[in-house]
Amino acid sequence: MHRRRRTALLLTAAIATAAPLLTACGNDAHPGAAAVVGGQRITVAQLDQRVGEVRAAQRAAVQDEAQYQQAIARTGTLARDTLQTMVLDRVLHRAAEDAGVTVSRKEIQAMRSGLEQQAGGAKALETTWLQQYGIPPQRLDENLRLQLEAQKLAEKLGTDTGRPEFWKALSDASKDLNVDLNPRYGTWDVQKSSRADAKTPWVRDVTAAAQTQQGM
Repeated sequence: MHRRRRTALLLTAAIATAAPLLTACGNDAHPGAAAVVGGQRITVAQLDQRVGEVRAAQRAAVQDEAQYQQAIARTGTLARDTLQTMVLDRVLHRAAEDAGVTVSRKEIQAMRSGLEQQAGGAKALETTWLQQYGIPPQRLDENLRLQLEAQKLAEKLGTDTGRPEFWKALSDASKDLNVDLNPRYGTWDVQKSSRADAKTPWVRDVTAAAQTQQGM
């Protein structure tokens, strides 16, 4: 049981933290945009709204002011991390579409039910995702869809999410979408396909997570 929970959380961490091949180029042509993906803007206002959802959830979960300030301090890069997730969602969805991969509502519900059992209930799962990954309760299903798309895409490619073949598929989708990231939200290491200061040694464990969940 504990191994299943750890491996499931590793999958979440991998998808929440790892990034596709994004271009840290100027955004002067898109005023008010945090990023442009496939010609569609992710506006600063939309990003601020998503960050506000996390802050509101943190405030609701922690009534003590000192603890709330500690929670804010622990998520000091929340805006950049949230934008990364928003961009990755679109890039991964394009890569999955290109590979003929789909995720059903039933699959999302099944994954959520399994994780709720491991976490000790729906509330405990929501708290874990909020505290560890900055995902507010109303965005949990979206995050699970992201994970399932990544897992199924890797399976379709005959690889796992820690292998170059998987990240090449995301890089190809990113190029097709012509991702334009506002540099105020960070820079990206093209070779590692991640934020320059991100370290992801645990990606090798992601395949084990998927295999463990399927085998149980």
